[in-house]
Amino acid sequence: MNAIGVDLGGHKVVAGLVDGDVIRDRLEESTEGSRKPGPVIAQIARMVRALGAGPEVPTGVCVPGGIDAARENALMITNFMGWNGLPVRRMLAEAIGGCTVIENDANAYALGEGLAGAAKGVDDYVVLTLGTGIGGGVVSGGRLLTGAHGMGGELGHIVLGQEEPCGPGCGGLGHFEALCGADALERRAGAMGLGSRPDLRDLWTRREDPAVAPLWDFALSAIARGIASLIHVFDPELVVIGGGLSRGADFMELLEARVPRYLGGAFRKTLSIRLSLLDTDAPIFGAAGLARARMENFK
Repeated sequence: MNAIGVDLGGHKVVAGLVDGDVIRDRLEESTEGSRKPGPVIAQIARMVRALGAGPEVPTGVCVPGGIDAARENALMITNFMGWNGLPVRRMLAEAIGGCTVIENDANAYALGEGLAGAAKGVDDYVVLTLGTGIGGGVVSGGRLLTGAHGMGGELGHIVLGQEEPCGPGCGGLGHFEALCGADALERRAGAMGLGSRPDLRDLWTRREDPAVAPLWDFALSAIARGIASLIHVFDPELVVIGGGLSRGADFMELLEARVPRYLGGAFRKTLSIRLSLLDTDAPIFGAAGLARARMENFK
């Protein structure tokens, strides 16, 4: 069964028609400027209908923030005003006119890697995405971990630091994201005198420069501690790393070399880390897979 996956982001909306392990067709647009519910939902509906959404082709939409345990209502949609508390799944279903599901974008990313990416065939794995912020998801026994209130698996918000403020919409201190998200690393680089608008890609190419090396020593060690913590808690068969930071030359090799020092002895023997295979397409595969499963369950 074909299904459509939609990745709703603050800057763009990407929709793809998924057939098994292949995206047969896709549309990409800049996100409607106001980011308000009505116009954005109308935009998504128009895009997915153009890809064939309807009674026989279900749609999954992944959103950038927290949703409730029933996967019906928005709890905290980051950088989108006026969405919190709305019955987003029902609103989308009414606009699209077919079977529709919603999921957190990082969770959809994790599911996508299991369906068609680096974790295909694996029942217990963790996906960690290293980008502007830090996200991810946990699959245990073949099922997505969502927690009692639907907010489980917020990997970027495990506490590794002390008083470092997390980003807008969070309000916590010392979170993984507050240390190692790209925004946080850019702020640290600026404080180190590495430029008023530091470019992390450029700084990575200069990682052996004595002025730059401490930035990456800090970042790699903190990310390695985060990965080790997740391994200790979830005992996964595999950890998949995605996001922009992971694509730097030799990044994965340098990161993987640091993780064992933070692991208990027994966990070192089971350590397995892989680079994401799907990258930015992972949420599309994950959302489409959820929509397909929902429709099959109700047939």
